[in-house]
Amino acid sequence: MSAERVQMGLRELAYKLYERRLEASLSPHSIPRHVGVILDGNRRWARMAGLSDVSHGHQKGADHIFELLGWCRQAGVEVVTLWLLSTDNLSRSGDEVEALLRIIESTVRELVVQGWNVKAVGALDLLPVDTAQVLKDAAEATAGNPGLMVNVAVGYGGRREIADAVRSLLHDPDLVIRTSGEQRLGGFLLWQSVHSEFYFCDAYWPAFRRVDFLRALRSYAARHRRFGA
Repeated sequence: MSAERVQMGLRELAYKLYERRLEASLSPHSIPRHVGVILDGNRRWARMAGLSDVSHGHQKGADHIFELLGWCRQAGVEVVTLWLLSTDNLSRSGDEVEALLRIIESTVRELVVQGWNVKAVGALDLLPVDTAQVLKDAAEATAGNPGLMVNVAVGYGGRREIADAVRSLLHDPDLVIRTSGEQRLGGFLLWQSVHSEFYFCDAYWPAFRRVDFLRALRSYAARHRRFGA
């Protein structure tokens, strides 16, 4: 075994031990009920990995969603809102948007297969008919499913949300996580996040690890929530 592989194995072991320590430090009473996640950095991750087609980054990010949901369920989170596509994203190149929509459709279908309680949030009228129908079908097929609720925000933007009053479909998030190092909301849950706690992580979304998620929960648990008081 090469020295490099030994070093990688030791690094993985260290992360596992650290992960367990983080998990053990969390009280069940300090877990956020609702977590919103801005899944940012897919394209930058793809470019950093030397991939010329950024759709590979979007697919990697989509696959990673199911890991996140497993972490949330294990931690005791009840609601997760995932921002998959903003209204601004629809103005990207036609090929990229087309590929991204197909990935979103596939991801939503898999959410249904796995039995998550899926809710569609966003301006579905701005989406292609096929994509909008996949989202509607998913919500109908999983309505009443027990366990974690997954709000899928597609064609979503804060300004449009207020205009359309779709905020009634969402609960106020206790914690909002944004990956990729960007420290802004970008129009995500503007109305509902007025009293939310925020956690910004430098990792691009496809590289977001369980240890990063546990750090976000630890940061949330350490804060004294004043709710504007």
